[in-house]
Amino acid sequence: MKKFISGKYINQGSYKSFQPDKIGREWKVENMELIQLLSQADRQLGRLDMYSEYIPNIDLFISMHVLKEATQSSKIEGTKTNIEEALLDKDDISEEKRDDWEEVQNYIKALNQAILKLNDLPFSSRLIKQTHEILLSGVRGKHKLPGEFRTSQNWIGGAGISDAIFVPPIHSSIGEYMGDLENFVHNDEYFFPELLKIALVHYQFETIHPFLDGNGRVGRLMITLYLVEKGILKKPILYLSDFFEKNRTLYYDNLMRVREKNDILQWFKFFLVGVVETAKSSIQTFDSILKLQKQVDAKIQTLGSRSSNANLLIQYLYQHPILDSQKAKELTGLSFPSVYKLLEELETQQILKEMTGGKRGKIYLFKDYINLFNSKE
Repeated sequence: MKKFISGKYINQGSYKSFQPDKIGREWKVENMELIQLLSQADRQLGRLDMYSEYIPNIDLFISMHVLKEATQSSKIEGTKTNIEEALLDKDDISEEKRDDWEEVQNYIKALNQAILKLNDLPFSSRLIKQTHEILLSGVRGKHKLPGEFRTSQNWIGGAGISDAIFVPPIHSSIGEYMGDLENFVHNDEYFFPELLKIALVHYQFETIHPFLDGNGRVGRLMITLYLVEKGILKKPILYLSDFFEKNRTLYYDNLMRVREKNDILQWFKFFLVGVVETAKSSIQTFDSILKLQKQVDAKIQTLGSRSSNANLLIQYLYQHPILDSQKAKELTGLSFPSVYKLLEELETQQILKEMTGGKRGKIYLFKDYINLFNSKE
């Protein structure tokens, strides 16, 4: 790693593009501080992965992890939809916020579909392109070649290419670079720790910037896909976007530092600290979920004959912690008068909180549960 060269700038006439060195080769880890961090990250990931073994119905809670990832990853790109808004239907979102809301919904769809596709499609350019197509479908980037690698030059920052902060490689080299990246992912000839491998893949992907739009979101989404495909996590329960968003300046600075100073070591350290902190935070969240479950179950037991229907609503709310009377009626099969009484009881028990303040069209939030996923600054 001491001899690492990130690449070189190539004069393209009116601008210089950065052509990264390929990564498909043997790598050696010699830095003791990095080895120690790697050990910590592996240990915390192992602890987190255990939760997918012993928490009953863990799939119920994964949808909220995905929702948080979607809002935080999109926030890095300037989208301003929070978790509560992301849970609402489109009709309940004000006109000026709908574009942001739709981008977050697309991220959720893209991530969920990509995880499903891992069953029959490996981590590959094909999977990345399919995920990108869903991400940009019908939103602001819909005219920027969804699902296709770019066929023109792009750049990052600046009003134009001449004053850009960074100009990725020319479009004609993308196929070659992505082929190298894919080969590196699946090459078992040389051993390289998986966490460093995905850290390097993420850096290289962001440097190649193969799409006209959505590179950051796809690049961050790839981290979770990789960990699941490689069997490091049995379930998709680690998402780094919250860490990257909180340390946004460092995130971008460390990526640029690799390109400008060949300092891949600093990027690896930053990435591993992110894994350690995020895994610890996710473990705390799962512990808090288990604690909340016990509290809610105790409250439901006091509802007597209504407890079984209340439990039906709660099981739904762990996956989608917002509902109205119509949805509650569908889930329980009760009449509207009985549904209203049940919702009122859950409100009295402080399990649900009504968010509109109106007499009609009431929407109820499982607020204590949502708060477990709201980002702590």
